[in-house]
Amino acid sequence: MAAAATTKNVMVLLLLALLPLATLSSRAGPSSAYKSHGHSHRSSPSAKHPPPSPSPPSSPPSAPSPAPAATAALVRATCNSTAYYDLCVSALGADPSSATADVRGLSAIAVSVAAANASGGAATAAALAANGTAPTGTAAAASSSTVVDGTVQALLHACAAKYASARDALAAAGDSIALEDYDFASVHVSAAAEYPQVCRTLFRRQRPGQYPAELAAREETLKQLCSVALDIIGLLSNSS
Repeated sequence: MAAAATTKNVMVLLLLALLPLATLSSRAGPSSAYKSHGHSHRSSPSAKHPPPSPSPPSSPPSAPSPAPAATAALVRATCNSTAYYDLCVSALGADPSSATADVRGLSAIAVSVAAANASGGAATAAALAANGTAPTGTAAAASSSTVVDGTVQALLHACAAKYASARDALAAAGDSIALEDYDFASVHVSAAAEYPQVCRTLFRRQRPGQYPAELAAREETLKQLCSVALDIIGLLSNSS
C-alpha cells in the first residue's frame, strides 16, 4: 500500500517537472514560425511597377485652308462680256461685296465706281479753276505766262459742272438698277459718258491745246467705266 502511494507521488512529480518544458516548447513554436515567416516576407522580391504607357503621338497640325480666290468666278465670267476686261476685273474686284454679288449687284458696283470717277473729275476741274494757274501738260503751262485767263477758268468751271452732271446721271442709273429698270439705267450711263466729251469739245473750240491732261485722263477712264457698266446692264436686259 505504501509502495503504491510512493509510486503515485513519483508520477505526479514527473508530470509537474515535464509540464513547464511542454509549455516552453509550445510558446517557442509560434515565435520561430513568425520569425521564419517574417524573414521569408523580407526576402521576397519587391513588387515591380508596370512601366508608364507611352503617350499617343500628337496629331500633325492641320493644313491651312486655301485662301479664297481674289476674284469671284462670276466676276471673271461677267467681265469677259465687256470691252475692257482688265479694268472691269480691277474695278469690281476692289469691292469686297463683288465676291458674293449676282450680275445685278455687279452692275450696281460698276455704276458706283464710274460715279466715283466722275466725282473726282468735278473736284479736279474745280481745283484747277480755283488755283488760277495753267493746268499741267498744256501749252499755256509751257509758255512764259502761267496765269490762266478768264476764258480758261470759265471752261474749267463748265467742266466741273459737266462731271457733276455725269456723277448725278450715274447715281440715277444706280436707282434704276435697284428698280430693275435696265433700259433707263442704260440711258443714264450713256449720258454720263457724254458729259466729259462736252468739256473736251469746249476746250478744242475756244482754247485749243489747253485741255488739262488731268481731265483728259479722267475722261478716258470714265468712258471705259461707263462702257463696262453698259455691257453688264446689257446682260441683265438680255436675261430679263
